[in-house]
Amino acid sequence: MLPMFLAVVDQTIVATALPAIAAATGQVERASWIVVSYLIAATIAAPVYGRLGDSFGRRRLMFTALALFMVASLLCAAAPTIELLTLARVLQGFGGGGLMTLSQALIGEAVPPRERARYQGYMAAVAVSANTFGPIAGGYLTEHFGWQSIFLVNVPIGLIAVALTWRLHNPNVERLPWKADPGGLVLFVVFVVTTLLALEQIQHVELGALPLGAALFAISLFALAWLIHHENRAPSPLIPLKLLRLPAIWRSDAMAACHGGALVALITFLPVYLEAVRGASPSTTGLLLVPLTIGIGTGSLVVGRLVSKTGLTTIFPIVGMALATVCFVTLAFFASVMGMIALGVLLLLIGGFMGTVMGVVQVTVQSVAGQARLGEAAASVQFSRSIGAAFGTALVATALFATLAITSPDAAKAFVGMVQHAKQIGPALSPIQEAAIQSDIAGAFRVAFLTIGLFTTAGFFLALTNPLRRI
Repeated sequence: MLPMFLAVVDQTIVATALPAIAAATGQVERASWIVVSYLIAATIAAPVYGRLGDSFGRRRLMFTALALFMVASLLCAAAPTIELLTLARVLQGFGGGGLMTLSQALIGEAVPPRERARYQGYMAAVAVSANTFGPIAGGYLTEHFGWQSIFLVNVPIGLIAVALTWRLHNPNVERLPWKADPGGLVLFVVFVVTTLLALEQIQHVELGALPLGAALFAISLFALAWLIHHENRAPSPLIPLKLLRLPAIWRSDAMAACHGGALVALITFLPVYLEAVRGASPSTTGLLLVPLTIGIGTGSLVVGRLVSKTGLTTIFPIVGMALATVCFVTLAFFASVMGMIALGVLLLLIGGFMGTVMGVVQVTVQSVAGQARLGEAAASVQFSRSIGAAFGTALVATALFATLAITSPDAAKAFVGMVQHAKQIGPALSPIQEAAIQSDIAGAFRVAFLTIGLFTTAGFFLALTNPLRRI
């Protein structure tokens, strides 16, 4: 569980330190590279580690991922420029992708199927704790010890993870035969890179960014089609298409993508809504996110124990996604009239209902894939969630800004200024104009929250049609 904590906390702790890194390097316009480069590398690495772990041993690969992550962390701390820091973050992402995938696979390797759900609940609680701890630790370390400290802190934690991994039992099980698939790896890299960069361009919602975004998206579709054609013929494919064609697995992976899209989009845009529409301070916004994280952790732990006791699986995300959709509709239409306490209760419920998904998804794909393919199964979930999170955030951003641009160009300009941390809605506005602009922005967020609800609705139908009902 510690490697999982390390991988998750690194993403949130770095996001907090971005302003300080940008100021130190003097290249604010390239600060996003630090986040995007890690995301791309970790997404690419997930299926590679899954496949290698199934062939050469997941414990052995965990040592490799931890060593790579720690060495890259030292390189990040020593990087004098944003370009070198970005390269180090790519290397760190190659390690971080393995930490996420192999943590899940090692649980499946060491724990009987029925008990995996309980441990998946623990893993979800660890991930939520890391998401909560990361921004706090990042802010404190950056303020008192400099931004380099957020990378150096990974080394002692990583050494503890190495010691704990060393104590794991190394089972003597049948391993899948290995044969390199360089063509599949190249096509997969092209698909992931162009897809994530296209989604990043779409989030700008600027006419000038549309041609590049469309071109990147076209390349990603071509790479995907070629990748599927190639992997169907490869003797040892990097992407296990035969496994992914199984109804229980592709529905579970799609549900993970919907869950990632909804949750990451909510965490991304809710603070913006609270500050832009409700006028909440950053500290108040942070406090309101606490019930959401508590709900996710509690929901994951409760569902994990229920699955272990009853053997039932999809009934929990069916109920959870349905109620989460109701909560997002409530958030869309009534958030503006809710007090902060009521809003906190609603976020607690959303977190609890969203916590019903990921443990069930992991247990389902691991049960269907079998012991020999635990790495591939865990990697498919991690990859699906990453792509879903990127796509969901881009889609919600597009819906938000497009609604503003269509309904009120003045509100759109004012909102862009607010997102860029301007102090006021606009220069020399009368109270009536300011109220009108705030109303337009609130209306755009209504569309954004309903868009997030579409992801949970899709997750509900995927859970409803999943053939694996009990393990």
